[in-house]
Amino acid sequence: MVLSLDQIRSQFPALSHPTVFLDNPGGTQIVRHSLEMIQNYLVECNANHGGVFPTSIESDRRVDETRLAMADFLNATSPDEIVFGANMTTLTFHISRALAQEFSEGDTLVITRLDHDANISPWLRVAEDRGCRVRWVDFDPENGMLDLVDFQAALEEHPRLVAVGYASNALGTINPLRKLVRMAHEAGALIYVDAVQYAPHGPIDVQDLECDFLVCSAYKFFGPHLGILYGRYDLLERLRAYRVRPAPALPPGKFETGTGNFEGISGLLGALNYLEWIGLTFGSEYAELFTGTFSGRRLVFKQAMSAIRAYEFELSRALLETLQSIPGVQLYGPADLSRLDLRVPTFSFTLSGYLPHQVAKYMAEHSINIWDGNFYALAVTERLGLEESGGLVRVGAVHYNTLAEIEQFKEVLLKLAG
Repeated sequence: MVLSLDQIRSQFPALSHPTVFLDNPGGTQIVRHSLEMIQNYLVECNANHGGVFPTSIESDRRVDETRLAMADFLNATSPDEIVFGANMTTLTFHISRALAQEFSEGDTLVITRLDHDANISPWLRVAEDRGCRVRWVDFDPENGMLDLVDFQAALEEHPRLVAVGYASNALGTINPLRKLVRMAHEAGALIYVDAVQYAPHGPIDVQDLECDFLVCSAYKFFGPHLGILYGRYDLLERLRAYRVRPAPALPPGKFETGTGNFEGISGLLGALNYLEWIGLTFGSEYAELFTGTFSGRRLVFKQAMSAIRAYEFELSRALLETLQSIPGVQLYGPADLSRLDLRVPTFSFTLSGYLPHQVAKYMAEHSINIWDGNFYALAVTERLGLEESGGLVRVGAVHYNTLAEIEQFKEVLLKLAG
């Protein structure tokens, strides 16, 4: 069944405004049920963890329920493999510090120039603190694809860890993650995956990927500002966490420092409930893709993200055709209309005669939200030689966007381009 945009958009209070939200790669709008769950938590069971009184017991129950739902969303083997934190960046710094204790001087860490800096700087700091060697993997500036030859060469240096993104938050490139994980493991390395940009756009199966760690952010898939880490339980159990002494000694609690953002965790459950509704309402035709592999809510989540992915191919096509048709636009990243499976609907470009900030400001004056700059993908703009000139203009769609909104974006950009 095709997504009903009227039904979907009615679930997002912010979409009642005249603004066109194409700033989604930096954070999506929040779904109504997530807002309601946050408010309900703060009114009905706002309490700290571990008490014997009703509000604390209910608060802990909701956290447990959310952890189980998130395990289903990612297809983790256990809810104990799900860690909540302030954001992906903070969680990555926590895990990098724990992993650093197992690294020695001279060990190699592999990072890529296609990644968000939150999957680069933590490992640079580890390398600095432990005397490790950093091996950068390049990407092709012509098409935005990771250089797999360079990746293989990096693995021949027997790294301890590989840090890589599922999808680029700057160029929209989807990396061949299953292949990269297999290659990293064959080289004896752990692999840490940043899935923040991919999570709103397609199904994730950490068991099938066989990755060691994977991080994402609830505010990128219609929830509140909250980070989520998946880690293989044996690794989370083995690692020494930086924690206060009375904190839990076992995962996931040993990595959840301080009092949790319990209202935000409740909001995440609301966002996951919304995705479950998508799967039940619009995703049944995709069930056969997962026959014999998933059942129950895990199947419904895969149906939801498959339905979203199918509709977003239309949005990607419209955005790509728009940007390729406008004089003066230089597009960066995958640009093959016949291979939309290689990207998410996140596009970055420059416009001749204008700084990226000028383009974004002009769009804002016409009630269209887009981004300019480096989006913390500093290595990308440096590699493209664009950092000193203001970086890139970025436009990104999600499943609540419409083709009419993309046409509106096109008309305004054409007007600016003259």
